[in-house]
Amino acid sequence: MTATDSAGGDRSAVPQGYSPRLYNEDLAPATERKWGAFSIFNVWTSDVHSLYGYFLAASLFLVAGNTFKFLIGIGVGSLIIYWLMTLIGNAGVKTGVPYPVLARASFGTFGANVPALVRAVVATFWYGAQTSAAAGAIVAFLVRYDGPKHLHETSRLFDHSGLEVLCYLGVWAAQLLIISKGMETVRRFQDFAGPAVWLMMLILAVALSVKAGALDFSVDMPSGDLAALAKSATGLDVSPGSLAAIAAIAATWVTYFAALFLNFGDFARFTPDEKTLKKGNVWGLPVNLILFSLVAAVTTAAASNVYGEVILEPAKISAKFDSAFLVLLAALTFAVATLGINVVANFVSPAFDFANMAPKYVTFRRGGLIAAVIALLLYPLHPWDNAPSFVNAIGSTMGPIFGVIVVDYYLIRKTQLHVPALYEESGEFRFQGGWNVRAFAAAAVGAVFSSILPTYGPSGYGATLGPYTWFIGVIVAGVLYFAFSGGKSPLAAPAAALHGDADVAKGS
Repeated sequence: MTATDSAGGDRSAVPQGYSPRLYNEDLAPATERKWGAFSIFNVWTSDVHSLYGYFLAASLFLVAGNTFKFLIGIGVGSLIIYWLMTLIGNAGVKTGVPYPVLARASFGTFGANVPALVRAVVATFWYGAQTSAAAGAIVAFLVRYDGPKHLHETSRLFDHSGLEVLCYLGVWAAQLLIISKGMETVRRFQDFAGPAVWLMMLILAVALSVKAGALDFSVDMPSGDLAALAKSATGLDVSPGSLAAIAAIAATWVTYFAALFLNFGDFARFTPDEKTLKKGNVWGLPVNLILFSLVAAVTTAAASNVYGEVILEPAKISAKFDSAFLVLLAALTFAVATLGINVVANFVSPAFDFANMAPKYVTFRRGGLIAAVIALLLYPLHPWDNAPSFVNAIGSTMGPIFGVIVVDYYLIRKTQLHVPALYEESGEFRFQGGWNVRAFAAAAVGAVFSSILPTYGPSGYGATLGPYTWFIGVIVAGVLYFAFSGGKSPLAAPAAALHGDADVAKGS
């Protein structure tokens, strides 16, 4: 019996000239492109409208000192995010291939497994962390009642309460159900989750503003206390409201999206054209991000006046509501929001990344299952409670990887990529036995500046340049890769193949 894809096709059929070590139907250029601007918009609502997305926006609001300066920092950062996402998104639209396959053009047909694995490790770690956060939102509601509260207080399993374990398993299973149905179900889920979370965030902001008696746009707190609170929440050692604070807000906001800068092509490749992608990105990034951040700022300010303390976690704010219905609505919405970011940022990517490592045996669904099982096995250890610095150090290497891929695609290849060669073992992207040493050398040096020096180098380096290390890694790796490559493609594809690239990318 042969394995089949989601449409029922024979997965064992590999096109002539392609290697089964590099190809399966999930990794092939997208042929069905049903993702319109609304679906791309909801990629971003699903990604940022999460518990951590709100927490980060609210924390940066403290750094800004007031709403006006906050919106300047967030606005500049959101425009940079839009530009960078459009760069990698357009590559996905034109070639139709997912991130690990696109990485073969710069890192080599087999060398691409390294940047794919980096992305997969980070995503799998945060998949477990976000699942735990979603389960926590549900637990916060359930403990209002005697039965669940008793279970929570009297049972222990894997260093968690019995209620926490049950909620984690429920959220974990719900996500697995969504992803097992394929990318089209992912799209439909996002189209529901994005608007639902927006509605709940507005309800939260309006309810608190009404309770406070007015719209609030700042936190009433002495500057010294505000600076200390901002530093504890963000790690940014800057004076709130200063020019350095605004720049740090923009840089931190951009870096928050570091993972999706790599694999946004996993979604963009399902859009019909660049115009559709641009429309979805415009509404989903600068417009949506700025409005979402404004709502987070208003909610944080109103909550501080209502409850007399600064609360940065929306679940803790909603848990203070007197209405059980509102608390339930908030808990379900936050759970859905976390499911959304997990599917977008932490599930789709490792599904493709693991599939890329062994296409003959691992499909998109199996890759997603591998990520889910790893997250389940990590739960008893709950490493996300005490080891985020380890994963952040790995994640910092994503900047240099991004720099190499973008420079290769735009500056060296001028967006002309011979897509069929990405699936050939002895083709253009073989380099040195399937590995491009130049790309790895450039990325390694970039990682020194983005990851190693901030962690193990002089204390002044991390303190001063901490918010900008992702950018430094991108620039250093990109410049070195361009220099190592002599500003031209290591092996030029035949002109005829390049002219036919658009047809190949569309699967015609």
